[in-house]
Amino acid sequence: MDVQNWLLLFEKKLIIQRYSNATNENYKSCVSQFLQLASKKFIHPKHISATDVEKYVFWLIKKKNIGDSYQRMTIASIEKFYSLVLNKTINLKHLYPKRKTHALPEYLSKAEIKRMLEVENNIKHTCIIELLYSGGLRLSELLNLKISDIDSSSMIIHIRMAKGKKDRKVMLSAVLLAHLRKYYKTWFPSEFLFEGQHGGQYSERSVQAVVRDTARKAGIRKSVTPHMLRHSFATHLLENGTDIRYIQELLGHQSVKTTEIYTHIVDISKSKIKSPLDLL
Repeated sequence: MDVQNWLLLFEKKLIIQRYSNATNENYKSCVSQFLQLASKKFIHPKHISATDVEKYVFWLIKKKNIGDSYQRMTIASIEKFYSLVLNKTINLKHLYPKRKTHALPEYLSKAEIKRMLEVENNIKHTCIIELLYSGGLRLSELLNLKISDIDSSSMIIHIRMAKGKKDRKVMLSAVLLAHLRKYYKTWFPSEFLFEGQHGGQYSERSVQAVVRDTARKAGIRKSVTPHMLRHSFATHLLENGTDIRYIQELLGHQSVKTTEIYTHIVDISKSKIKSPLDLL
């Protein structure tokens, strides 16, 4: 069985259906691991059953200690592969985790954000951190930004074809704009706002490293990610009294229920309730 040919066909089908590049890569990665293991057991994809997938998922949980979200993505990827490539419906509903985890999003305090910006002396890195935080951008949205998406006349950032294939606008910080102008005169990007040394889009890993390393220099012990800056953006807006409906629009959430998770953080942080230990 030629796994690569199956994956190329799968990728072609995903592209035709207009899935995002990130989704394509995630789905291909999950299906690739599954098919590689199947090939070692000399099982052709056409002959794989729901029982085989169940054994695979059980193995991932026990041996690889995967989380709920990875389990869901793996099952969804395999279902999509059979649907698009083999035109076959395989019932895997019983393999999805029954309960979704509802962990509160991790975020940074305003003081921590300020420390990160104070210790960073690379103008490109400063702009990356400020964009993620000041506009609540996802990592993929940051990487896809083009120079033309920065509208200084209206003080707006245009985010094109974001999650859900929707465009949206977020405010452009005056502080960020000043730094972007300095950055542009230093780096001269040609198309994308942030580009690699040889042109083209800046890589995900580079942005993740910028955020992680800057947080370390700022003495922050948390494992800081680009998405944590997005969480910080939403939390700080709520703390400042911004209406949750506006925050929903700025984040690009389809439902306000997704945005409401931030209210739990703010409610606790602003609460007047004292711990019983302090009342002893």
